[in-house]
Formats: sequence, C-alpha cells, structure tokens
Amino acid sequence: MNRLKTLVLLSTLTALLLWAGHAMAGQGGLMMALVFAALMNFGAYWWSDKIVLRIYGAREVTEAQAPALHGLVRELAGRAGLPMPKVYIIPQAAPNAFATGRNPEHAAVAVTEGLTSLLDREELAAVVAHELGHVENRDTLIMTVAATIAGAVGMLANLAHFGLIFGGGRSSDGDDRPHPLAGLLGVILAPIAATLIQLAISRSREFLADATGARLSGNPLALAEALRKLEMVGRQVPMSAGSPATAHLFIVNPFSVGGLAGLFATHPPTAARIRRLEIMAGRPVSDRRR
Repeated sequence: MNRLKTLVLLSTLTALLLWAGHAMAGQGGLMMALVFAALMNFGAYWWSDKIVLRIYGAREVTEAQAPALHGLVRELAGRAGLPMPKVYIIPQAAPNAFATGRNPEHAAVAVTEGLTSLLDREELAAVVAHELGHVENRDTLIMTVAATIAGAVGMLANLAHFGLIFGGGRSSDGDDRPHPLAGLLGVILAPIAATLIQLAISRSREFLADATGARLSGNPLALAEALRKLEMVGRQVPMSAGSPATAHLFIVNPFSVGGLAGLFATHPPTAARIRRLEIMAGRPVSDRRR
C-alpha cells in the first residue's frame, strides 16, 4: 500500500509540475518545466549524496576506525542482500542518522556521534537497519526525485513571479499564452501543493523503512525504543548545522518545527511509528524496558 501510495503521489507531483509550467507560460512553460526537471534530476542523481555529506561534515570511517559500527552495517547489509555501503560519522551531538546514494551499489550510511553514544547495541542495529531499509526500498532515489520535482515547481514559480516567463493573457489570435489568473494560481498554489506532496511521500517512505528495518534487525521494539529516545533527546540537543531542506533524509527530523508541524512534517508522528512497531512485535515497547 505504501508503494502504491508513493507511485500515485509521484505521478501527481509530475502532473503538477507540467500543469504549473503550462499555467505560468503556456506551451513554452511546459517545455521549460520538463527541461528544469531533467537537468535538476540529472544533477541530483550524480551529486546529491556528496553534497549532503559535505553539508554535515560527515567523514568516512574505515573498519579499523569504527569496528563495531562497521560490523553492524556489514551484518545487516548481508541480511538484506545489499552491497556493503560506505560508513560515515557526523560530528554532531544530536542523535540521528541518514542514508544516501543513487543506488545500493553507491549507498552510504551516516550516523552522528550523538547516536552512537545514546543507544545500546540492539537499538543502534535497529536504526542502521532502518537506514538500510531506505537503501533496499530505493528511497534514497525516490526522495531525491520528489525533492527535485518540487524544487523545479518552486523555481518556475520564482521565475514567473519576477516576470521572466509569465506570459500574460491569451491574445486575440489564439496563441498559447495562459490566462493571467491561471498563471497567478500557478505561482501561488503550485509550490505549496508540490511541497505537501513531497512531504506526504517522505512520511509514507518512513513507515515503509520502519517496517523493513524491524524485519532486518528482527527487533521492532528496539527500533521503537530508539525512536522514543531520538525524539526526546533531539528536542534538547538539536542539530547545530545543516539545512531544513535535508530534514527528510534523517530517521527523525533534526530541526525544530512550527505550529503547522502536522501539515508540513517530513516524518510521521513518532507516536504513530512506535504504535505500528508495537503491533509488529505484538507487545508494547514498555515491555523491553523491564
């Protein structure tokens, strides 16, 4: 169901991009939307992983430098039938982790220093399994495409706003220039709608990665307890560097959110994620703490 939902949302996001391009500048705007999406997806496919790792100052570690972490990643990647990803450590006290890379053969798993010091071995394994779940489910590519298309919609809206491609009203000879009202709706509503769809895709993929991670680690309650700790400690020790535009990559949102958190959240509510994991385990997470 999550996969079907993602397919529908991605199709809707693509259709929104094409509609926005046409609404803002007619046939020329539609073609520009396609060109923007193609160029941005090409760049994101090849370089997005390097960019995000650099943003957070992540450093690659060898097995000699981090034997326990490497051992966990290797064991869980083997269970999933995945190639061994590169392993990175982020010099941040905020406990968190993310996976990136255009495909399983070029994947990377990054964890913060705060994560390794906060969690026990079972919980850390469950978090690593969650991130490998993103790799197995191709979420690293899916979310890159979703973010890129949403970004293309926003770029078109900015260009239209500044009058670079806004075509005005339809001319009397019936050319393809859009009606001003359609262009205005495209400028105002399309970026908001694109962002909401992108975030809905992100939330859907997090639920799927939770399920995959629980299966790989064999311990749904360890993942549930890890999520509880990350939610609690993350509020007290937020990420001190980076960009909210990358929040969807992490296992929990590393940045504080405002009053419309439910609508513009990159992740499902942690309580809802924990409930699903408890259902998988057939018992509450409190049993694990006894």
